Amino acid sequence: MKDLITELQDLRHLDWTDRKLSPGTPGCFLKAYEEEDGKRYYYKLSNFDSYRGIFGHECVNELIVARLLSILEIEHLEYQLIHAKILVDDTELEGYICKSENFRKASERKIAFDTYYELHKEGKESPLDFARRKGWEEYVCQMFVVDYLICNRDRHGANIELLIDENGNERIAPLFDNGLSLLFSCYDNQESVRKYDVLEDKAVNNFIGAKSVEYNLRFVPKGRSVCGGKLCEQDKKYLLSGLDGILSSTHLEKIWEMIWERWKRYAQICHSK
Repeated sequence: MKDLITELQDLRHLDWTDRKLSPGTPGCFLKAYEEEDGKRYYYKLSNFDSYRGIFGHECVNELIVARLLSILEIEHLEYQLIHAKILVDDTELEGYICKSENFRKASERKIAFDTYYELHKEGKESPLDFARRKGWEEYVCQMFVVDYLICNRDRHGANIELLIDENGNERIAPLFDNGLSLLFSCYDNQESVRKYDVLEDKAVNNFIGAKSVEYNLRFVPKGRSVCGGKLCEQDKKYLLSGLDGILSSTHLEKIWEMIWERWKRYAQICHSK
């Protein structure tokens, strides 16, 4: 699936009545879905409110992060960024939206990690110790690395999912919902973008680990890479390909600076003996 469609698409048939609120951010995040060729596809907007319409760039972040995870060879949900016309509350809007394919098999049911943890934890076992006991330590370490690189502020307990089939077999869902990351809080304020401190350790709402993405790197085994691939300076072209005109050049350069400087910092913290 081509991951970027800049030619305007008519998606006014989608129903955007599903609204998700995220604590600490203005507006809300609208979602829609449709069945196509026997598969279910999900759509979502960047931030939205009735006054400003679509604003922010969480959907662009999803694409960039998906590309990053492909480079790092970490299992993740693939996103397609689409330039589209849509209808919300009988108002026609134009902007970029995200499309992704349902990662759940027909025989599987899903359950949020925080709910699953409450049902199956032992005593006062922490969410991190629970994940380790269940054999998901490598997944969690990869999540810690990724969330540090992109400064993900939204890894709450429902943004991690368990998939359980009819025989009770469990698997943890690929990483998804990475949009509240990078420079999402700058919106279109270019001065904020220029002044943005790419290494600042912002407060996050992690369900597993600490409320600091940098502190969580302490839980990643030193001297061992938990990623299948590694980031190189040459990857900048691929990460930002096709996004000129969707985000400003200042914004794109700052995103790359953030990812690259954090990659070097991660290597310094986790690969030192």
